[in-house]
Amino acid sequence: MDDERRHFVESHPRSAGLAESGRRHLLAGVPMPWMTRWPGAFPVHVAHADGARFVDVDGIEYVDFCLGDTGAMTGHGGDGLAEAVGRSTTMLPSEDAALVAGELHRRFGMSKWQLTTSATDANRFVLRFARHLSGRPKIAVIDWCYHGSVDETLAILDDHGHVISRPGSIGPQVDPALTTHVVPFNDLHALDAALAHGDVAALLMEPALTNIGIVLPEPGYHAGVREITRRHGVLLIIDETHTISAGPGGCTRAWGLDPDIVVIGKPIGGGFPVAAYGVTEELAVALDPVLRGHDADVSGVGGTLAGSAMATAAVRATLSTTLLDADYERMIPLASRWAEGVAGAIERFEVPWSVQQLGCRAEYWFCPLPTNGADAAAAVDEDLDAFMHLWALNRGVLMTPFHNMALLSPSHTAADVDRHTEVFTAALAALT
Repeated sequence: MDDERRHFVESHPRSAGLAESGRRHLLAGVPMPWMTRWPGAFPVHVAHADGARFVDVDGIEYVDFCLGDTGAMTGHGGDGLAEAVGRSTTMLPSEDAALVAGELHRRFGMSKWQLTTSATDANRFVLRFARHLSGRPKIAVIDWCYHGSVDETLAILDDHGHVISRPGSIGPQVDPALTTHVVPFNDLHALDAALAHGDVAALLMEPALTNIGIVLPEPGYHAGVREITRRHGVLLIIDETHTISAGPGGCTRAWGLDPDIVVIGKPIGGGFPVAAYGVTEELAVALDPVLRGHDADVSGVGGTLAGSAMATAAVRATLSTTLLDADYERMIPLASRWAEGVAGAIERFEVPWSVQQLGCRAEYWFCPLPTNGADAAAAVDEDLDAFMHLWALNRGVLMTPFHNMALLSPSHTAADVDRHTEVFTAALAALT
């Protein structure tokens, strides 16, 4: 690790200088705190990006398997995006708005849609809707879920089954046990027990866990979730922001799910900050009087830049040219090739690791495949994570900083995937 750190510093003098400049007036030295999570003594600074590659300010080119942690899943610089974001906002709809809503309906099946600036906002808004319509104060989430920075979702279960703040949560406004029930993934009995309290307005969940490693649902799990939520009168909200890796309509379409609300975030804008939420026709009718009311602008739902002409143009440009069926027919086999390369190295060096795939998203873990978030979290090895990421970065391969995830875009090639396999295999050879 010392060798890798030294090589990184010696290879990135311009990034080092820019990082030093950033410390003068940027809190934590970066525009956003999670940018400190990259491997190495300082973040690599980007000069330009295109497709599945980018070049840093020191002239080093990288294969990008992070893609903005799904935000640039379409590849960098998508068709028509530059022209789309040349617009601004007038707080009035454009001709793109209805077309975007129609395309989201076609992909995910929800009847009516609205746009927000982030999936965090979309999740906050639909949780407000659920509490308003049900008169119930609490929500339910999955243990070790990820739904952005929504306060009520930054909660996990401790070793005694009590709801506590997720590690790293800064300044929670209240004890999360006051707002949230937390249940393990793939545990229908725990879900039934939590909803039986009668105080839950909605279950907000990813169809597969993604931000603690890819944890897939067991057979029959989603059918059980739908039966339990309906029996207890609880709205089911599916957050597809990461799981759109499964296909053009995410797991909702690929697996035939039947939610009341769908949230979809960053990838639909090709890297532009935009997200959306869709609801069933029944919910749309119930919400219509509220959203048309005199106080709609102070309802806790909105945002001056949400749904702007710029945002709708970005979504239209993205979804009309990428994340189409033909793209997934290329991306998913590449992800399979990536996972097979990792699995082959794991088998060759006889390490007790595993690899999992969800559509065009794949990830390796330092343990056998977990079935819930707590097991996945227990297997995190921060030192090993840091080594694997820095080893790859020093060899021109960028992985997602928070975990060992690779995302395949329409711009990736088999040669890109094979390069990762080569680098990953060499890392295991060095470790063993």
